[in-house]
Amino acid sequence: MGKVYFIGAGPGDPELITVKGQRLISEADVIIYAGSLVNPEILKYGRKDARIYNSAEMNLDEVLKVETEAVHAGKTVARVHTGDPAIYGAIQEQMDALEKENIDFEVVPGVSSFLASAAALKQEYTLPGISQTIIITRMEGRTPMPPKESLSSLAAHQATMCIFLSVQMIEDVVARLTEGGYPEDTPVAIVVRATWPDQRIIRGTLSDIADILHKEGVLRQAMIVVGRVLDTDYQLSKLYDRNFTTMFRKGQS
Repeated sequence: MGKVYFIGAGPGDPELITVKGQRLISEADVIIYAGSLVNPEILKYGRKDARIYNSAEMNLDEVLKVETEAVHAGKTVARVHTGDPAIYGAIQEQMDALEKENIDFEVVPGVSSFLASAAALKQEYTLPGISQTIIITRMEGRTPMPPKESLSSLAAHQATMCIFLSVQMIEDVVARLTEGGYPEDTPVAIVVRATWPDQRIIRGTLSDIADILHKEGVLRQAMIVVGRVLDTDYQLSKLYDRNFTTMFRKGQS
């Protein structure tokens, strides 16, 4: 009996895949990759005789049909998603369907675009005295948001916020965030196609980022990062404070 592996292939750079994910792709008989977002360079890790499907051109039933038929034929399937498929990856519906068919599967996490964006920005999202919370969210689109998870509600915390799948609605994003409590001078960074060769970083504040973005012409594949961590003084961590005792080190005070 075969098996399905859901693999997070990284945010763009084909080298930002786990060793395990790369190995499983290299061993797979069938590769189904999210062609609208996954860098096709990932396919170079696959065997030359592997059957390759682009799920951007398929619906859920078609994807499941390929997966189930392959597994019943004793083949291994690499279902390749971007970054970490647990975030906006639409894998739960696939896993639930496979479970109903008693098909074995495994999830292999990858590098999410919100972490790749932090790397591109050379930025830590959690700074002492500024923010110790990261909110990962999106604007409602075809997928509605639960009422208690609206951007304006989440903005009340003024934590670091990473907003997926919303750059095309930047005016609405800004309106909801300021309505919810972020001051208009809150720093914003837009990371476009993080880790791809054409990666871009656009900076501004809530007061001007929409105008800046329109001039740049950015429409998709961009992460919106909002929060004071992007441009402020902060307290030094206690982790490496010479006067702070940990279970591994005695303080020197």
